[in-house]
Amino acid sequence: MILLAIALSILAFYWIVDIQTQVPEEIKQKCELEIKQYKNRNIFIVTPKNKEKSEIKIIYFHGGSYVAEATKGHWDFIEKIVNDTGATVILPDYPLTPKYNYKDVFEMIEPFYKELIQKVDQNHLVIMGDSAGGGLALALEEKASEEDLPMPGKTILISPWLDVRLTNPKIEEVQKRDKQLNKETLKLAGIAYAGEEGMNSYLVNPVEGDLSKLKNIIIYTGTNDILNPDVYVLKEKAENVGVKIEIKEYEQAGHIWMIEKNSSQELEEQAYQAILDDLREW
Repeated sequence: MILLAIALSILAFYWIVDIQTQVPEEIKQKCELEIKQYKNRNIFIVTPKNKEKSEIKIIYFHGGSYVAEATKGHWDFIEKIVNDTGATVILPDYPLTPKYNYKDVFEMIEPFYKELIQKVDQNHLVIMGDSAGGGLALALEEKASEEDLPMPGKTILISPWLDVRLTNPKIEEVQKRDKQLNKETLKLAGIAYAGEEGMNSYLVNPVEGDLSKLKNIIIYTGTNDILNPDVYVLKEKAENVGVKIEIKEYEQAGHIWMIEKNSSQELEEQAYQAILDDLREW
């Protein structure tokens, strides 16, 4: 009950205040940063400061239960990727719930993707996302595939939130080990994000979307994360339509562990190095 009360208080705060992502000063010192406006929201473009740029362009959707802005942990993670790979990371500061819902989010990110895909080489385009951002990334690709838009060359999802309804019976067992996420409080954010009409929409629950045109999807997931069971539901559905999803599962790793630093350093380093390998292999 205490957790639910806290969650409701947080949602009430976000209903009043239109939170937008801020960039830590140290990131500005370590990377080149450009901020563009798109539909009255910021688009952050991060490039390496002291390293040659590679051809890789990454659209990154941050997590935060669709409620919270990008954190310092996200920025630190992005800075490392940029400077370790030479990639350009594009971070859309999408609208947050409960002030906005999924329709508002897609009114921003769908046309943005349509415009970007015309300007970049899709074979060197990566869509990445963690947690809610991972669900958003997958839903965007499903929506884009409906319109036969080009798909990115690679998709990397980190602990993705694939079904806000959280009805998978296996979640209850994992909840005993998950020290970060709570099913009931998370569901409140999902309800707010879905709004009145979206609770069963694939744009909110990409586990329900059409996967048949998607390709080169890699998912990082930890066994101590309540979102882990739905990864295997997605994998099975993908296989049923002939699409392979590569799952990289880490025993005893928590939710977005390489960003939140909630697991062992060894697990963090293993996963981060694997992500670097994924970004370098084309």
